[in-house]
Amino acid sequence: MKLDPGLYIVSTPIGNIEDITKRALTVLTDVNAIVCEDTRRTGLLLKHFGIKNRLISYHEYNKLRRTPEILGLLAQQQAVALVSDAGTPGISDPGFYLIRAAIENGFRVSPVPGASALLAALVVSGLSSDRFAFEGFLPKRAGRRRRRLAELARETRTMVFCESAHRVNRLLSEIRELWGERKVVVARELTKKFEEVLRGSVSELLEQLANRKLKGEVMVVISGYAERD
Repeated sequence: MKLDPGLYIVSTPIGNIEDITKRALTVLTDVNAIVCEDTRRTGLLLKHFGIKNRLISYHEYNKLRRTPEILGLLAQQQAVALVSDAGTPGISDPGFYLIRAAIENGFRVSPVPGASALLAALVVSGLSSDRFAFEGFLPKRAGRRRRRLAELARETRTMVFCESAHRVNRLLSEIRELWGERKVVVARELTKKFEEVLRGSVSELLEQLANRKLKGEVMVVISGYAERD
């Protein structure tokens, strides 16, 4: 099909490859080029579905150099797809920089919705989803990390964090120290073969994970602060 010129923000699977949408496959087939974080990873996805297209690497270390090149394609009335390694582009990845640049330069930007690790973790958690805050990754430096957690201590919305598997226990310990007990859900490897969802209080999960080394992609969902009379 003939696509209108512009930047298409295409969601890709977070684990199970069958979670891609039919529209995403159509767009990835018909655009003039696909902008991706890792050409090898996206190449495997395209190969699985028999798609051949031009791939342009775009990541944190080359985004300043690549952005003018991609804006040039859009200026030539081309259709360009933006994908991340997994899930929805623009959330905790460099795609945001390109999306903003395209908007500021007057180009059409269209979403092609699909899988999202954030929403998958939130809805499977069983915690309140009426109002929530996505915090992404906390700062790595101890001082900045603790300051940010202290700022969030009285946040009443459910909070969703990305976290490295080897730092989950650290995060839970910090939460208990700075916030006290909360309901928490650790969602690991969502939609993949070894998907696991752990639920309980902070202390209960610390006990469950005391002698375990988690692996894979992890999302942590934590209940918000509840005012007491």
